[in-house]
Order: sequence, then C-alpha cells, then structure tokens
Amino acid sequence: MIENESAENYLETILILSKKLPVVRSVDIANELGFKKSSVSIAMKNLREKNHITVTDAGFIYLTDSGKSIAELIYERHQFISEWFIKLGVPENIAIEDACKIEHILSKESYDAMKNFVKQHI
Repeated sequence: MIENESAENYLETILILSKKLPVVRSVDIANELGFKKSSVSIAMKNLREKNHITVTDAGFIYLTDSGKSIAELIYERHQFISEWFIKLGVPENIAIEDACKIEHILSKESYDAMKNFVKQHI
C-alpha cells in the first residue's frame, strides 16, 4: 500500500479505465470520479513523482509496475469485499460503497484472514 487513500483510489481508477478505454487521460479520470480536472492534474503530478505512473507528451497516463501492483491489490480487495457483502444480503450499491472505504484501511493480515475464512466457509 502507499501512503494515502486518495492516491490508491486514483491508481485503482486508472487501472479500471485502462481496461475500458484505449488510453487514459486526466479528463477521463476526472469524469469517472466526478472531480475537477485541476484536482486530478495535481494528483497525477504526485503519482508521477512517486513513479507510480508515466504520462506521455500527449497526456496519456500509464501505470508503472509499482502503480499497477498497488492498483491491482486495491481492486482485488474491492471486488472481494463487495461480492462478500452482496452475498451477505447487503444491497449492491451499499456493498460497493462500503468496500471502497474498507479496502484502504484494512491491514494485509486482516484482509488475508477474512479472505481465508470466506473461502473456507462459503
């Protein structure tokens, strides 16, 4: 994990958009998250400085190996927790929203224990 939830959300969003779009740009991220393009630009600068993304001269955003690793970890947690909550009877929209909050604060140890428990009992 990296130092903040916001950066993790941006990386996860880039990963998700990269699966849907031929290229990802700041405007795509802003539209997806409902943020101002200026806020996204600042975040992209920070992620670039931490070597989690690269940005081409044309403004195309790509995850580096470290960025992709973080994004995939967060995305896996999101998917797993959302699906588990839905199976428990939580309405889908609430399950997804709650998973988005939990995926960032859960320790690796707690997540692994939860995942192992669910796999053994469901």
